Amino acid sequence: MKIIVTGSLGNISKPLTKQLIEAGHQVTVISSDKNKAAAIQALGATAAIGSLADTAFLADTFTGADAVYAMIPPNFGAANLRQYMVDTGKSYAGAIQKSGIKKVVALSSIGAHLNDATGPIKGIHDVEGILSGLQGVAIKFIRAPFFYVNLLNDIPAIKHQGILGSNYPADARLILVHPRDIADAIAEELQADFTGKSVRYIVSDESTTARVATALGKAIGKPELQWTGFSDEQALQGMLQHGLPPEMAKNFVEMGTAVRSGIIWEDYDLHKPAQWGKVKLEDFAREFAEVYNS
Repeated sequence: MKIIVTGSLGNISKPLTKQLIEAGHQVTVISSDKNKAAAIQALGATAAIGSLADTAFLADTFTGADAVYAMIPPNFGAANLRQYMVDTGKSYAGAIQKSGIKKVVALSSIGAHLNDATGPIKGIHDVEGILSGLQGVAIKFIRAPFFYVNLLNDIPAIKHQGILGSNYPADARLILVHPRDIADAIAEELQADFTGKSVRYIVSDESTTARVATALGKAIGKPELQWTGFSDEQALQGMLQHGLPPEMAKNFVEMGTAVRSGIIWEDYDLHKPAQWGKVKLEDFAREFAEVYNS
């Protein structure tokens, strides 16, 4: 098959590209960074350098392909994060229509069933709606929960302040996933036959925030590490002080309130996958320790 992979050489797209090439497929990787072209080609893929906002570029790249993996890259500079996601979704939809693509696997998020009160996930909800409106295109939405690798962003606070936390408490529920497990699921779906519009949840482990702190603390030699719950205002000010743009900080705080209330998990609980990914919390804790100690 000829498969288009978006997301450049990110945490999901790189292992996905490797897996697809090993399976014998022709893979084109889209990246906005021309400096990534050589690394993409070194994997055995073709590099297509351009912007996801350029519908004509996307349509040209998609033309002749059998399937597309579509994702919305993070944009910390967006003045309106939800609108950025909507615009990117519309660009994808236009390119899919113009190119005649018939199969799409789209990265979505747990909580995307909700239209409001979920921070950045609101935009993913909108993108699901945009792509679902395409006629004659089979689309599989991969709803992923909290990425383990996001915890790597907490290393400075752990090292310098001994703090790990967010604006939800130590008994808060967390559904977790490793990017490699997401890549496995996407590769499986890209090579499978499916019709219509459908959702697949992918999860590696279920936990509480307290268990996360315990596992990471044990792995890095800080068994005293505990999860600290902050108020929304404390979380917002902390993000701003660490240089996060106000639009992103506001959205992340709102997502935290959805975790705290539990609304983010409601649809997942109704449609839990029969099979989970391979990477459990303790497995990731060892990866975390390697980065922490490097």
